[in-house]
Amino acid sequence: MRRDKPDVSYPYNHQQGMSMNRRTLMTSAALALSLGFGAAAAAEEVTAGFIYVGPVGDGGWTYEHDQGRKAVEAAYGDKVKTIYQESVPEGADAERAITQMALSGADIIFTTSFGYMDPTIAVAEKFPNVKFEHATGFKRAENVSTYSARFYEGRAIQGHIAGKMTKTNKIGYIASFPIPEVIRGINSAYIHAKKVNPDVEFSIVWAYTWFDPAKEADAARALIENGADVILQHTDSTAPQAAAQEAGNVITFGQASDMGEYAPLPRVSSIIDDWGPYYVQQVGRVMDGTWSSVDTWDGIGPGMVGIGEISDAVPADVKAEALAMKDAIAAGEYHPFTGPLNKADGSAWLAEGETASDGDLLGLNFYVEGLTAEIPN
Repeated sequence: MRRDKPDVSYPYNHQQGMSMNRRTLMTSAALALSLGFGAAAAAEEVTAGFIYVGPVGDGGWTYEHDQGRKAVEAAYGDKVKTIYQESVPEGADAERAITQMALSGADIIFTTSFGYMDPTIAVAEKFPNVKFEHATGFKRAENVSTYSARFYEGRAIQGHIAGKMTKTNKIGYIASFPIPEVIRGINSAYIHAKKVNPDVEFSIVWAYTWFDPAKEADAARALIENGADVILQHTDSTAPQAAAQEAGNVITFGQASDMGEYAPLPRVSSIIDDWGPYYVQQVGRVMDGTWSSVDTWDGIGPGMVGIGEISDAVPADVKAEALAMKDAIAAGEYHPFTGPLNKADGSAWLAEGETASDGDLLGLNFYVEGLTAEIPN
């Protein structure tokens, strides 16, 4: 896995069964050591903590969040200490991990997966003086901000390329969980593939995981065996890339990170999540006392969503069209959800020229017309 610089911070060691009675008389330094933290430096102004759903070496989602953490270190040097815990399951384990990180003296904690939403809110109620930032969720509090990226903008570009390049007219999509973020991505990719190739068909496999290389590889192989020669994914590992490379004659797109080690084929482009500027900004606001609870949802224009290099495996005219779409989205001249669009049941959704509101997109729980699969409960 690529690394921009040596990792000079220390991971959080999650200790099961630790008594959660009040230990506020302990110093932050002593508690940090009891929880297994290394001391990067003494008496930093701000400690920023990160809770990750996968390993930092996943090559995708968590890798990019960790690059954001490293950007904070690079920006502030010895004025900040960062700590993290990787591979924290969503649910009760998350609440314990977040609680322990708050007890350790963290001033701001970024919880980086949708399933951390309720645990984040629960812990925030107990630690009103700690700032919390939850990625991809929708519940806020006075000391809890939410942030996410408009990944669907990148899916539109991927769909365009996929629709142009498929030879079998079968596109496979590895989905994680049936939440609006994932449903938006499927719809966006399908809309734009269908626009350029009316014969295209989508097959969707629900993996019910964010990160499980074995499951992701099996899903990719099943789709390929069913005739798909394009694989898109909303899961975090590079396993689908490897499965496509092994199969041959299949194209893929990097998810969350560039996954450029699989370029120029099978990976022909990617969606890259760039969290660094946001993390630097929010930690800086804690430092200068201007932090407040906000909701942030940025896309290609502000740079939170990047489009990885489109490889030479993509025909020049298709590449030019994709880049033109990217520029139009960035400039606010084109919205990926622009009518006329109907729902899968045939009922009207968006009229000619009408664009979907953020409210509609944030709660999206249906497929657009042409997608015939069921959305799991």
